[in-house]
Formats: sequence, structure tokens, C-alpha cells
Amino acid sequence: MALSRRGFLAASGLTLASGLILPSASAQSSVTSSLSGGSSLSPGLLLNRPAITHGVASGDMRIDGATIWTRSDRPARMVVSTSATESFANPQVFRSAAVLSPDTDGTGSLRLTGLPAGQDIHYRVHLEDLYTGIRSEPVDGVFRTAPAEAADIRFHWSADVAGQGYGINPDLGGMIGWSAMAARDPHFFLHSGDVIYADGPIEAEVPLKDGRVWRNVTTEAKSHVAETLDDFRGNYAYNLLDENYRAFNAKVPQIVQWDDHETTNNWYPGEIITDERYTERNADVLAARGYRAFKEWQPVDEQMTVDGRVYRKVSYGPLLDIFALDMRSYKDSNSRHTAGNTEAGWILGGAQRDWLIDAVTHSTATWKVIANDLPLGIIVPDGEEQESVSSGTPGAPVGREAELATVLAALKDVPNIVWLTADVHYCAAHEYHPDRAAIQDFSPFWEFVAGPLNAGAFGPNKMDPTFGPRVDFVHGPEHPNQSPLDEIQHFGEVNIDAESRELRVSLITTRGNTLYTKTLPAR
Repeated sequence: MALSRRGFLAASGLTLASGLILPSASAQSSVTSSLSGGSSLSPGLLLNRPAITHGVASGDMRIDGATIWTRSDRPARMVVSTSATESFANPQVFRSAAVLSPDTDGTGSLRLTGLPAGQDIHYRVHLEDLYTGIRSEPVDGVFRTAPAEAADIRFHWSADVAGQGYGINPDLGGMIGWSAMAARDPHFFLHSGDVIYADGPIEAEVPLKDGRVWRNVTTEAKSHVAETLDDFRGNYAYNLLDENYRAFNAKVPQIVQWDDHETTNNWYPGEIITDERYTERNADVLAARGYRAFKEWQPVDEQMTVDGRVYRKVSYGPLLDIFALDMRSYKDSNSRHTAGNTEAGWILGGAQRDWLIDAVTHSTATWKVIANDLPLGIIVPDGEEQESVSSGTPGAPVGREAELATVLAALKDVPNIVWLTADVHYCAAHEYHPDRAAIQDFSPFWEFVAGPLNAGAFGPNKMDPTFGPRVDFVHGPEHPNQSPLDEIQHFGEVNIDAESRELRVSLITTRGNTLYTKTLPAR
């Protein structure tokens, strides 16, 4: 059993972020520290201990706990201790039954239950070597359980990480959006999708139009489009090389959605990919591999989901329910949505549409936030086809708009519904109203758009007039694919006041500057 750490890695088949190329000594120091768990042990002693390779994370929090995630460098079991204070006096201990093994790329999650509501829960994760029982150094984190009674709530949302070739830039100190959000101390983060860019390789340098150069940390997994399961896993591992992201994960619990770039751009079930970079052209095959890596590397509790995948309701006390949608896995073909199409289409699918209507209708929370990973009225072309909900044409609902019309009509008597989205790489605020719409069978509502968090900026896009949108605010780039060197990266912040029950939405840059605020009274 006296195997070296390298021996354990070879025996288990686990790999760390291989082929790492670092453009600076400071970046190399931070990444080396992260992969060793920040150990202060001597190198000789560290070789005999398991290591947490990519930090810890929490997610899908409930009134009595949350899901804790980590990754091991060898077969091991996860042990989590929790406490009401950082001293970890009288801790409650949870132990995983499942092994963090090569089957899951060394990742694993553990659901914590029986914890007090509405409190900061300090947790400490360590690993126990499956064969020797030797423990790793611990890594600490904190999350807040959902409140049982009305309480002030603050949360953030955004999307789009490491897109368009803009990865971890050591000149900026990495992905600064994570640290900007962490500084505002949200209770949780709603990740609206494009958690990775599996179709977006990362090169060491990206020349910009104005003569500047964007520089990246690179890895072998990010040198090409993702096709194999290990490729997809490597994309998640790459993002977690960022020190800001790991620190954010340890501090802020998350509700994570997925969109297209977790597989490939604008994919839909049944698609045959024409991109010549791919040898595997079946989008369903790539999506299956992409989803497996997604669930391995994100703190998602599949038992909370409706169909064991992504869409789910997360209750956060009497003031807030969040309905996280999956507008990718069940959508119809983009090829059905071209100019002149009048046939009905779908983006949720029948089962998810019916679940959403029923769950929102029966929600007793003051505010019902629907997290739509694709926007409602923004026109998002896919060549000559439509990627989005909107048909791109005025008049009565056609195509996927017919499904949205059904949802809006069914929910017209439900008060305090807000839609939060991302995807389009700019931020905006839209008010939809039947007085301006082609149909009147729905109640007025707001949709807020945030992002990108660390990707190229695009837009603003044109709006489809079918549901009567009014653009109250928009902030986008001066030219397509503008880099994160400029202040055009965004996240959104939602504050709910326990006393007044008002909901306030702010759109904020990743440099911490608030661009727009809208306060909505509760009905």
C-alpha cells in the first residue's frame, strides 16, 4: 500500500489537468497551489495522502441542507463536517457511501440534511483514501440554508464562462467576475448555463482588433473541441484552475443550469453536426457525454430534479421559489423554424411545460422566479434558422412562441412572476405587456438578461414584437466579440426585502459598477 501519489494516479486512471501551459510564473504558482490543496505539508508526506484537486462547492440548497461537491486525485470517500461557527466545535459529520473513483473522474457529491434553517453552515471536507484510510488535508467552505421564515434575500445570476477563446487571463488576475460577485456576499448564485464552452478551444494568445493581446492559461483539454468524455471533463477542470472561481465555489452555493455550449453551439436533439472540426457528428452522442461530465463536475442534486436531469424547483423560504428550466434537452429542431413557418413548435416539451404550469400555479411563495436559459423575446438566429423561443416575425405566436403563449395564458392569474435569463452576451431589462402584444391572454411581466461572465460580448439583438416587449435598458459591446478587457461583462443581482416584500433587480458589471436598477412591488 506504500504507493506514491503518481502510482495511485496511474492505478486509478484519474488525471489532473494535463498539458498545462502557463504564461507566467504567478499563474503557475496559483495553479500548483490549487492542485495540491494548498498543503503546508512536506512533499514527502503529501505523496502518501489523497488530495482535493479542484476545491469544494455547494448547491441545490434546501431548508435543511445542501449538496456538497469535491474531487479526489485517487479512489477515496468524502467526509464532511459541519458547524454553526468556523471553530467547528461539536461538528456534525457526514460520510459518503459512494466512492470518488475513476468512473466519475474522481468527483463526488454528498447531500447534507438535518441542518438548521436560514443559517450560515460552515463545512469542512476531507478525503479518506479507499485503500489506506489516510486522510487528505481539509478544505473549508460555507453555505446558507434556505430560511423557514421571511428574511432578506440576495442572489446573483449570470452565464457564459471561458467563451470565444477568452479563458483564464493571468494579466487580469483570472476571471474577475467571480470575485466581484463574491464581494457582494450573495446567499446563492443562479448559473444560467454555458458553464463551459466545450466547442471553444483556448489558445495562449488572442490578438484583438485594437492591437491588444488577450493572454490565456491553456491546457491540452482546451486545445480542441470536446468530443470524448475526458474532453468534456477537461473543460470543467480548466475553469476550476481559476482561483477566483474556486474561492467563489467555497463561499456561495449554486443552482446550475445548462445550455448549448456544454455540448456544442446551438445544438438540439437529433442534430447532425456539420462543423468540420468534429469527427463525432451526432449531437445526441456528444450531449450524452457532455451531460455526464456536467453532472459529475457540478453540485447538482439529481434527486431534486423532475426527470433526474436538470429542470427543478428550488424553494428558498416563503418569499421565493426558483423554477430552473432546461430549454436545451427537449427542444425541437432549429431547422423547423425558418422564415414563413406557421406550425407550432416547442422548446420545453410537453412534460416540462405541464410541470412548469402546475408548479408555478401551486407555488405559495411571494415571488416566482423562472430561470429561462434561453431568452423569450430576443431574436437569436442560427444561420437562416431560429435558435430562440421567438420566431423572428411579428404577428400571432408561431413556432415555439405557441408553447410560450400556452404557458403565459395558464399563468396569467399568478402574481409576482419574474423571468431571469442570459445566453446572448449582453445585459438588458424587458417589460412584456398585452397592450403592445399580438395576443392579450397574459399578464404583464418582466424579463431581465445578464452576462457574459467571462466571454466575448455580442448584441444587442433585435426584439420580436409578438408578446409586446419594451426594452427598458440595454448594455452591450461596441463591436461583436468584444473582449473581457473592457467593462462589458455582467451579472445580475436580486434583492428581496423581507418587510416590504419588494424585489429589486440590478445589472452590474464584473468591475462592480451598477448600471441599472428596477424595483418591483409585490402584489
